[in-house]
Amino acid sequence: MNAKDFNKHVNHPLQAWEWGEFRKKTGIKVIRGDSFQLTIHKIPKMPWSIGYLPKGNMPDKKLIEELKKIGKENNCIFIQLEPNVPSSMVNSKWSMVNLIPAAHPLFTKYTFILDLNKNEQELLAGMHQKTRYNIKVAQKHGVKIIEDNSDKAFKEYLKLTQETTRRQNFYAHTPKYHKLMWETLKIVNHQSSIINRDHLAAHLLLAKYKKEILAAWILFTFKDTLYYPYGASSEKNRETMASNLIMWETIKFGKKLGLKQFDMWGALSENPDPKDPWYGFHRFKQGYGGELVEFIGNYDLVINPALYNLYKVADKIRWMVLRLKVI
Repeated sequence: MNAKDFNKHVNHPLQAWEWGEFRKKTGIKVIRGDSFQLTIHKIPKMPWSIGYLPKGNMPDKKLIEELKKIGKENNCIFIQLEPNVPSSMVNSKWSMVNLIPAAHPLFTKYTFILDLNKNEQELLAGMHQKTRYNIKVAQKHGVKIIEDNSDKAFKEYLKLTQETTRRQNFYAHTPKYHKLMWETLKIVNHQSSIINRDHLAAHLLLAKYKKEILAAWILFTFKDTLYYPYGASSEKNRETMASNLIMWETIKFGKKLGLKQFDMWGALSENPDPKDPWYGFHRFKQGYGGELVEFIGNYDLVINPALYNLYKVADKIRWMVLRLKVI
């Protein structure tokens, strides 16, 4: 099966053929079926591995049996599935078909999705008053948002990403990971006006103020949707509200490309804890008036029950240690 035919059967960037090609470059084994893409992750210094199927289609009995076979062939302890299926699309009779709630979910269960079919006035009216105000502040300061898919611009993005992760004390992918992702997915032409919707592509937007780059965002386009997976910002000139303007220009960018919706790539639940480290980011996205969408959740298909129970204990200890390092 080629990329074009495969992409007809999947509906998220993490299932796209191009994403699989990128993951291969990082040294991860990629296995494709007729309508899914699975990655196999070796556990360091161990003979076992873990399978991961993010944002796939609704699992059914046929898929589960196929995954069990793949899991056994690749010495997997379990395979984690995170279906790209909103809770509203399933009824109460839906069965998890031998799946159990994930021990440690990797992808958030929620996201904000904004309808890009609305006109600009409707979109602005749907925003929080403070969000609209901050956009105007950025415009009055003279912040400019441009699309720049050059290697020079990507280096600026990488520099800001490293600055952001140090400042906010969260874990991020390595520079090598980002470089391979960009090399594989970046849009070929310098400025995108026409896109191939069945091809996953990455675009880079920059927020500039005078001679400084204050924010850099990588966006994905796939099918009829715009995604915001990666973003970084500077500590400098925060009074300019550059991040508010880059989000608004991102929305307009999606409309210009004729896309139907904007998936903001993750959010907290309906009533988030203000003490949650991601609370500020959640509130930032919420201000743009998107619908909070809940997905059916994250599940583990257990291949080796005895090792799975040991893994859960070890993984819990590992995350406790990592959090202590951050504090």
